[in-house]
Amino acid sequence: MIGMTTGISGGYNNYGMYGSYQSARSTGSDKPHAVAPEDQVKLGRKSSPNDCDTCKTRKYQDGSNEGDVSFKAPGHISPQASAGTVRAHEQEHVSNAYEKAAKNNGKVLSVSVTLKSAICPECGTSYVAGGTTSTAIKYTNEENPYQKNKKALDAMNQIGSNIDYVA
Repeated sequence: MIGMTTGISGGYNNYGMYGSYQSARSTGSDKPHAVAPEDQVKLGRKSSPNDCDTCKTRKYQDGSNEGDVSFKAPGHISPQASAGTVRAHEQEHVSNAYEKAAKNNGKVLSVSVTLKSAICPECGTSYVAGGTTSTAIKYTNEENPYQKNKKALDAMNQIGSNIDYVA
């Protein structure tokens, strides 16, 4: 899209919002046609976001050992939808951690989700490149004799601690 317009009557160059030169035709007035940002080539880039082959062929795949989450097989996500889709995918991992803790008599101590962003080298579009979910789950062992004693001591300490002396 960078270049000069030649051979068109009324043709001229318009310096675009992203630093690229856009060609436009006159419609009888001296104002150029508005060019959508996704059709403009950014300064120093090879293509516009709409024509970017890198963004069109980018695939996402889950690298975890959880079989019930999305993107176990490689799949395409558009740069505009990448933030919401990756966030939803990482939320699946968070939900799985709470389910696993509930099934195995555990308690989720902490959950951390990190989204990684990047900029396409071809068109300059920013997108969410991936994410990581970290969870810490504490499991109690009811068969451990020390755990049984601790539970019994906690129960004895609670007896009489909530007495209403006014009644």
